[in-house]
Amino acid sequence: MNDTPFGFNRPGDGDDDKPQDPFGGMGGGMGDMRQFADMLHRFADMIGTQGAPGAGSDGPLNWDLAKNIARHTVVENGGDPSVLEAERTKIVEALRLADLWLDEGTTLPAGIRTPQAWSRSEWIEGTVPVWEKVIDPIASRMVESMGGALGGGLGEDVPAEMQAMAGPLLGMVRQMAGAMVGGQTGQALGALAKEVTSSSDVGLPLAPAGVGALLPAGVTAFGEGLEVSADEVRLYLALREAAHQRLFAHVPWLRGHLLGAVEDYARGITVDLSGIEQAVSGLDLSNPEALQEALGDGISLTPAETPQQKAALARLETTLALVEGWVDTVVNRVAEGRLPEAVKLAEAVRRRRATGGPAERTFATLVGLELRPRRLREAGALWRTLTDVRGTDGRDAVWEHPDLLPTADDLTDPDAYVHGTAEGLSDADLTALTEPHSTEVARTEDAPGALGQVPGAEKPEGDGDQGKDEGQDKGKGDAEPGA
Repeated sequence: MNDTPFGFNRPGDGDDDKPQDPFGGMGGGMGDMRQFADMLHRFADMIGTQGAPGAGSDGPLNWDLAKNIARHTVVENGGDPSVLEAERTKIVEALRLADLWLDEGTTLPAGIRTPQAWSRSEWIEGTVPVWEKVIDPIASRMVESMGGALGGGLGEDVPAEMQAMAGPLLGMVRQMAGAMVGGQTGQALGALAKEVTSSSDVGLPLAPAGVGALLPAGVTAFGEGLEVSADEVRLYLALREAAHQRLFAHVPWLRGHLLGAVEDYARGITVDLSGIEQAVSGLDLSNPEALQEALGDGISLTPAETPQQKAALARLETTLALVEGWVDTVVNRVAEGRLPEAVKLAEAVRRRRATGGPAERTFATLVGLELRPRRLREAGALWRTLTDVRGTDGRDAVWEHPDLLPTADDLTDPDAYVHGTAEGLSDADLTALTEPHSTEVARTEDAPGALGQVPGAEKPEGDGDQGKDEGQDKGKGDAEPGA
């Protein structure tokens, strides 16, 4: 079993000469009807010991099983010490002080109402509701594809009696797939919990609304070898957590924008059945334990190279880069002059990303997206330039609407964006996008659109705004071909 929830193969990987019948080559492995019935009973018993996917949720995988495995992963070898009261007090004070400092660095209000210190097990428990929304669409595609493919493999030449009895078997296969994905997800979340320092470390809004949390064990691990005081490490990471929470709390469309990109990507996922076909070829189905092992070793997901999936990945990467770049810019400016080792701590964050931090590993595993450090550097450079030219108010106003955000092309040419699109946006432009078209904004939050489109600006109210909108659209169109 893999230690990550899903393993990705690019389209075209593997053997082209795939057997078309996943049950091909089994010959007499089914045996007589009595043997087949006995196999079904044994298979049901095995499923019962693992738990059906619906036992922990209404989704395709068993989240109770996933949480139990994740907690077991973090507690083994004493890896999840309880949070001491003294540690909890220091974390809460650091998060509160961080928010006071950030008031001077951003116009976005504080987003943390409940500062908390989490153990690794508490991180798992506190973030699973969001992980369900992220992973369930992918797991659903996997379970449905497996069940459908194995069902289609029975063929018309199989006796009717055996086809009727195979129905429960296929249902059990779906249950087994859900249990396997739940187990793999649990292992992955447990491994991730050992690395994260906060609720926002992977770049997604994982914590409940209003909650900001640091993990004392993760904070300590981050500071090892830096030769920086524990108080300074804690406060720097508190600044990053508090900055993330300001975005997640006060940019209402951002949560749906990020999670929607993952869901859009999941819709195009297919299951590469070549491994399953090879694994079950010649397998004796009277041995369900062997079938379980074969299925576990043979599953892999293949992201389809469709325009929709490419657009979803591009949108996800660009938005994640913009979030992290904004946090870097705000935190480093606030920390400068307050934390003596701010530069060293910022460099530690960059090194962690370059070598594959929690966010990089999560998205590479989950959706096959490799976050490029260069993209993050470009986003940081754009926000810094925008701050210098437009000031804090002008920089943060970009978050007013998703269509004001820089595009992927803008990241490669930040000066063109800062001195073109962003510089040309007046207060009237922002008002035209955000206030008169509240219906369009709400619709964007529910179903995020592609970056660069301005649904609220297509039919502006008043003749005076029309020229501005046309000029804005023209400016964006001119910038894109040159990128």
